[in-house]
Amino acid sequence: MKFISGKKLQMTQIWVGDKVLGVTAVNAGPCVITQIKNTKRDGYEALQLAYGTRKEKNINKPQLGQFKETGVKPSHVREFRLKEATDVKIGDTVTVGTFEVGDMVNVMGTSKGKGFAGVVKRHHFHGFRKTHGNKDQERMPGSIGPKGPAHVFKGTRMGGRMGGERVTTTNLEIAQIDEENNILYIKGAVPGAINGFVTITGNGDLKVNLKKEVKAEEIVEEKVAETPVVGEVKEEEKEEIKEEVKENVSEVKEENKAEAK
Repeated sequence: MKFISGKKLQMTQIWVGDKVLGVTAVNAGPCVITQIKNTKRDGYEALQLAYGTRKEKNINKPQLGQFKETGVKPSHVREFRLKEATDVKIGDTVTVGTFEVGDMVNVMGTSKGKGFAGVVKRHHFHGFRKTHGNKDQERMPGSIGPKGPAHVFKGTRMGGRMGGERVTTTNLEIAQIDEENNILYIKGAVPGAINGFVTITGNGDLKVNLKKEVKAEEIVEEKVAETPVVGEVKEEEKEEIKEEVKENVSEVKEENKAEAK
């Protein structure tokens, strides 16, 4: 199982081929593992992830003692259950690189608070007819139960506070990943308001301490800039540099995969 925490950004559109997709951008991670729970000591397997930063004066002393080992001062801390133990350790970092395009994920957040709402908006009641004497009764709840029990049954659908609840939207697809800016583009709508805190979970192996991949073209331009050649660099020299860079990039990718395993 893989997971990450983040902050919901606004909805936008991206092009995939010749189709445009409505997506929600989520600024996810990097998250630091601050605690590892196991069956022997705690009775279950879980990891605790820390996200964001806040002032030290706003963190209580027991938490500061816990975060001292990793040196973080997070604004959000969440625990994720595991089905089995993993090889990760305290201080490891989880980034958006743990996910891949096409992964199906579940996103949990706090829905927007809408205040007091009636039964039509809150429970999708049909309402009464607008004719035949139903003056000022179109959006009323109507009868709430039989006369015999003489009390309102628990769970009766009535008007009341709406929203502000924990909501999980399942089976959302990751359409695009921006590893440089730590942004996941998730197809469809995500629960909560803009800048609201969300957690993302999906199936697969959790990858930690992934290094950002540098494009070969960027390395070529840097090497060309550093090469002390008078005048313009010839195309043949550029091709030689590209070949060297490709070999180095492939070696780095293999090392990252080995470290992730």
